[in-house]
Amino acid sequence: MAGRRRGARSGRGWDAAPPRMDAPSAQRSRRGRARPTDDSGPPLDEDGWPEGATTTPPVVEPAKPPRDEAEVAREICLRQLATRPRTRAELAAALARRGISEQTTDAVLDRYDEVGMIDDAAFARAWVASRHHGRGLARRALANELRQRGVDSDTASEALGELDETTEAQTARVLVDRKLRTVRGEPDAVFRRLVGMLARKGYPPGVAIRAVKEALAAQSAEAAEFAEHIDADALTDAEGPEH
Repeated sequence: MAGRRRGARSGRGWDAAPPRMDAPSAQRSRRGRARPTDDSGPPLDEDGWPEGATTTPPVVEPAKPPRDEAEVAREICLRQLATRPRTRAELAAALARRGISEQTTDAVLDRYDEVGMIDDAAFARAWVASRHHGRGLARRALANELRQRGVDSDTASEALGELDETTEAQTARVLVDRKLRTVRGEPDAVFRRLVGMLARKGYPPGVAIRAVKEALAAQSAEAAEFAEHIDADALTDAEGPEH
């Protein structure tokens, strides 16, 4: 085999050919960044980056300071009052569910009391009038509803005092007459159904029994004959005190 020609490059040593740079390295910009090589993308600038690209960091919005608790409490109360009037106890319960402190709750509700935005006495009077005329509820049922809404006993008693016994008895009779238009059955079964209906609306036994007896007496001869044998006082005593 012929010897190597003197001076020929062997690929090693000082005369070795400089190593070839790979494509990404060869395309580094003078800023020291690797230049994109994909020709399928958007047009590139002189540095090899997409035209219009920027290296400016995004603007970070400063964090908003926490909202004042009293302001949050007022907004909650206004939303509650927008649907219907509320008692002080109902608003306090709504604020407690949202984590409002007792101190802030008292301060906000005291202010609402001062300006008349909450008034338990006015609420109780309006509730009694609306629920009695709209649903035919008696004083016993109304007292229970007011208690559930946080109205104290004195305020509730004052509002219920505007609903006298005569008005309550008249309303019971109207309810019975209305129900008699659709109810069917033997007089004794009808009697029990109507008395039960009035009892669920809070009417005392004596008021309910007398209202049904009078209505049956005016309905038909058969019902009138049955009604004659009803002793309202005796049945009332058997049921217990009316109030």
